[in-house]
Amino acid sequence: MLDLPDVGADPVRQENITRILDAAERLFRHYGYSKTTVADIARDLGMSTANIYRFFGSKTDIHQALCGRMLEQSYQMAWTLRHQPISASERLRAYTMAQYKMTLETMLDEQKVHEMVVIAIERDWHVIEKHIDRIQDLIAEIIAEGIAAGEFAEQDPQVASKCYGAATVNLCHPQMVAQCLAKTHQAKPEELIEFAIRALKK
Repeated sequence: MLDLPDVGADPVRQENITRILDAAERLFRHYGYSKTTVADIARDLGMSTANIYRFFGSKTDIHQALCGRMLEQSYQMAWTLRHQPISASERLRAYTMAQYKMTLETMLDEQKVHEMVVIAIERDWHVIEKHIDRIQDLIAEIIAEGIAAGEFAEQDPQVASKCYGAATVNLCHPQMVAQCLAKTHQAKPEELIEFAIRALKK
């Protein structure tokens, strides 16, 4: 789940938090994170800055909640692909390529969004660490099913998941994806994915 402020069962409070996050994301995308203030967000919503602080302690808290929301979208995509009725190899292939495309489209093509992600990575927020752990668990489940089906070699699924993630990190880490785009000597995404999947079958 997202690391949003505790909203309890109050739907009005939840609605206000969602409105604040939507406005903040819209302004961050348009002006950039660094150039947007809490006062700008309040002005966009027609409310006082003090009212924003009733729900979030700082702009950093808003940023963290937004990153959590973006990561949740990534996780839901991974969860859906993990449960597709196809082979383990096909699920790994589909997930990794989908994550690569999501990174390109959401985090790099929109430069202002990329700024948000880079700042989050530099601050090493726990929401990112939690997301990585959840994704590794999903990948481990896929690998375990591949082992049980005789598709992959006998191995520790958790260790294999971490190794698979390390082997394909160039396809999902925003900064690494950005750096690799201009390098012609890099392996193609499809080649890297196939190499990592073959390693699971050894």
